[in-house]
Amino acid sequence: MADEEPLADGDLLAVCPLEPLDDRGAPGPADGRSSRVRCGRPLVYPVPVRDLPQPLRRRAEQGNDRYAGVFFAFDLDVLPPGLRYTGARLDVTLAAPGARAVQLAADGDEFGLVHGEAASALALRAISAARSRPAWLRRLARRSGSPRAWTTGVQSGTFGWVYDDPRGATLLPRTYGMHALIELPSPVTELAGLLTVQAEVSGATLMTAAVDFREAFTGAEVPSGAAVRLCLAADVVGYSRRRGPGTEKLQRDLVDVLARARRAAGIADSAVRPQPQGDGQFTVLPVGIDESVVMPRMIGALRAGLLDRDRGRAPDERMRLRVALHRGLVKEAANGWVGTAAIAVHRILDSPPLRAAITENPEAPYVLGLPDVLYQDVIAHAVEPPLAVDFQPMTVRLPEKDFTERGWLTVGRAR
Repeated sequence: MADEEPLADGDLLAVCPLEPLDDRGAPGPADGRSSRVRCGRPLVYPVPVRDLPQPLRRRAEQGNDRYAGVFFAFDLDVLPPGLRYTGARLDVTLAAPGARAVQLAADGDEFGLVHGEAASALALRAISAARSRPAWLRRLARRSGSPRAWTTGVQSGTFGWVYDDPRGATLLPRTYGMHALIELPSPVTELAGLLTVQAEVSGATLMTAAVDFREAFTGAEVPSGAAVRLCLAADVVGYSRRRGPGTEKLQRDLVDVLARARRAAGIADSAVRPQPQGDGQFTVLPVGIDESVVMPRMIGALRAGLLDRDRGRAPDERMRLRVALHRGLVKEAANGWVGTAAIAVHRILDSPPLRAAITENPEAPYVLGLPDVLYQDVIAHAVEPPLAVDFQPMTVRLPEKDFTERGWLTVGRAR
């Protein structure tokens, strides 16, 4: 069986060595070389009660629990000639008291992705959430010729999937994808726990690796309908001067740095649909977020991510950003977001004051611009950086666009 597409670097939670679990007197992986497992970062998305399977829906309507769909994935290293995987399993232990798996699936038909003519409401929601990681959905939907998994621990906080072929007739794949429906007590705002992967090699050597995970879970729906939301736009400085494969890597790094910044602020990947713009990105954040918490955490994580990415790089290899925030009534239409804030955030991003600031501060990882309303509502009362003293006033005037707005900018610290 051909292997599926491997996990991308931006989707990785960790790469861990698979260590022998016990000594059975059997040979190790081979030649003293260790085998590894690449654990994917769980993809978590909210599931409203109306989309739950009917038996769960009736129970959920009587309580205050929240529900999340979660994709798990891992890859195993290629083994040396003469050795093969004869068993593999993933175990998940959730950290939150009261959290538990209420449904487990390791097959596309079982999950409702390919059963009959119409997918279930839960499957349709999963398909939408997995658009950022389409290879993960293919892992679940395409199982022809591979052993089906046994599931363990449903209705508990410790659960898992076991793949094996006691007859030794089926070649186990090296890439795996699973799906769980998780029930969480209403106060929980993140999904955290421990992933443990075990692999059996040539029916004798049992190896294991474990890694902690922690993913934001806001319970927010992906934005839809007109509402007041926070908008973020970012643009890579000097992108047009880059050439060759470096531009592709730069785009991947931009997507990764911005996603990590949102997660650090408690915004789940499944709660946003970022719009790629080549050398930039535009994102509308969910309704109901606490801007006094989200903004400083997101900006702080963005700075840390840029500095970490550029550590040890030459100046012309660094990724520096112009960033803008705005807030207002926006709505997703047929070809993108419409509303004054969606336009204004790009006007600030491309404004002469921000362009001048990033040029005059060549060591700065970013410059940030925002309108006076966000400064007065959030920054003026901030107790976490960036603080009010870090900003300077500016006026964005673009006569050709008939646009004028008073705002504020800050230059990101390089150290």
